[in-house]
Amino acid sequence: MLAAWYERNGPAGEVLTLGELPLPEPGPGEVRVKLAWSGVNPSDVKSRARRPLIAPRIVPHSDGSGVIDAVGAGVPPSRLGERVWTWNAQWQRPMGTAAQAVVLPAAQAVALPGQVSLEVGACLGIPGLTAVQAVRLAMPLEGQTVLVTGAGNAVGHLVVQLARRRGARVIGTAGSAARRQLALTCGAEEVLDYRDPDLAARVRELTGGRGVDCVIDMDFASTSAFLPLGVLRAHGRVVCYGSNVAGELPVDFRTLLFQSLCLQFFVVYELTQADRTACVAELVAWLEEDRPVFSPGKQFSLHAIADAHACVEEGRSVGTVLISV
Repeated sequence: MLAAWYERNGPAGEVLTLGELPLPEPGPGEVRVKLAWSGVNPSDVKSRARRPLIAPRIVPHSDGSGVIDAVGAGVPPSRLGERVWTWNAQWQRPMGTAAQAVVLPAAQAVALPGQVSLEVGACLGIPGLTAVQAVRLAMPLEGQTVLVTGAGNAVGHLVVQLARRRGARVIGTAGSAARRQLALTCGAEEVLDYRDPDLAARVRELTGGRGVDCVIDMDFASTSAFLPLGVLRAHGRVVCYGSNVAGELPVDFRTLLFQSLCLQFFVVYELTQADRTACVAELVAWLEEDRPVFSPGKQFSLHAIADAHACVEEGRSVGTVLISV
């Protein structure tokens, strides 16, 4: 099968290789997915660039979509031909979705509702499950005002819709006209430029000086600096799933203490089994019950995987970058 891989960290154009690998066979409890699309997320390009390799060869990407074409022992044959989306395909495993096929535990290939395209299916794993878990942790949201940072990003535009579905008023931030428009289309009442030096004042103005009830955040490095400026009301909460700066970050303890603020962090790769099950079920139900707005981003062929990684690194796509495999 045709696949892309890397054997060392480095720039995409230098370390990504395209070639033939043996077609994998599913073992007990596993399925093989003949892939149509591979989703490229920021964590995928960060892994390729600098995270230590867990095997001599890494086929990247955790998200994908396709059709089950082989099943291992213990998996019902009725799953053959099922359209599915994948999660955590390459998490702590060397073989991801940047290939024509992937083998993985049966639970990590989830049936895709009939009206949902395979392109959207490849956007569900990391973005979809992150959005669902963030909103679950932020609840209750009925009648509350939520600030969604990166509201026009791959995760953020889903958070906006899910928060609105739970009865929240949403204020968003975005960094481009296209992302701002996507967030507004998804139900944000107002979308602010995250680079605006008066951002905190604008949030206070939009909330009558009170601050929002909750921040659902994709960049704690930036958001932590706004907390002392009154963007979040007393007894409010921050639910955070990322930061553009890793390592130590300054946090104003006095603000946290005297405002009784709650900070909640999570990473979608390491959800508990109970949370994972609940998130998958809620995401599938949402897809079956509504027609949510998904924004698949720029599309590339597997031969252009280095260009796809560069597109993600440079932020040139609105929505999840997809690779046709």
